[in-house]
Amino acid sequence: MADSRTPASPDKSGAASPAPAVTRAAAVLDALAASATGRLTLSDLSREVGIPKSSTSNLLLALEEARLITRQGAEFTLGRKLVELGAAYLGRMDEVQEFYRYCEQASVLSGETVRIAMLDGTNVIYLARYEGHPAVRLTSNIGDKMPVSLCAVGKALIARLNVHDIEGMFPDDAELPVLTPKSLRTGAELKSQLREIREQGYAFEDEESTTGVVCLAVSVPTRGAHGPSLGLSVTALKATYTPEQGSQMVKELKELAHSLGNPMG
Repeated sequence: MADSRTPASPDKSGAASPAPAVTRAAAVLDALAASATGRLTLSDLSREVGIPKSSTSNLLLALEEARLITRQGAEFTLGRKLVELGAAYLGRMDEVQEFYRYCEQASVLSGETVRIAMLDGTNVIYLARYEGHPAVRLTSNIGDKMPVSLCAVGKALIARLNVHDIEGMFPDDAELPVLTPKSLRTGAELKSQLREIREQGYAFEDEESTTGVVCLAVSVPTRGAHGPSLGLSVTALKATYTPEQGSQMVKELKELAHSLGNPMG
């Protein structure tokens, strides 16, 4: 069954594209990724992409042959080929490899759950996750998206944006997504936190995305004019977290951020 998102208008995807079939194929993958169940029928996908069922069926057949989607009865899901492609992408990011190397030898972070994420509009995408012992498993995994207002790493990343851009993204009365009683609710609340983040040099999330979990994060200096906007975060259980522990975590996060942003020293 399809989720509650607004259906695409007829032939909305691909209408002005130089390669409409590719654009529609990407729209199918996006729809499956965004589905609450991860499964959609032919009718669901035809409605989402905005093209007739016959055209959608041919598109799904091509995607299935390429192993980009999988048919399960009358429904379709994302295929394992996407995992291979994602792994290939991450494997060629020097920052991800250095992230794992540092976490393994760090005195504090080696025992924690640490992640590296990339800014994507008003969301972050988690690129890698290092699990110390014990790992906090209630938080986001590789490939997950999270609204920036709900996570420390998201706030650390947008805190370095131009103030004018932030105003356009988050007007004072903007309603933000809410996951816990402590989630920020308005653009005004978010921007107030961003000022604190700039002053202290790191972001702190206090049970705003997951009850019982806190998180600290820093941004990574951008490599070149077109480098990705990356951030680092570490997660801890609120019941055992102490400010002293947090200070050590932030110290190592900043060391790692410097190493990722300035590979030559």
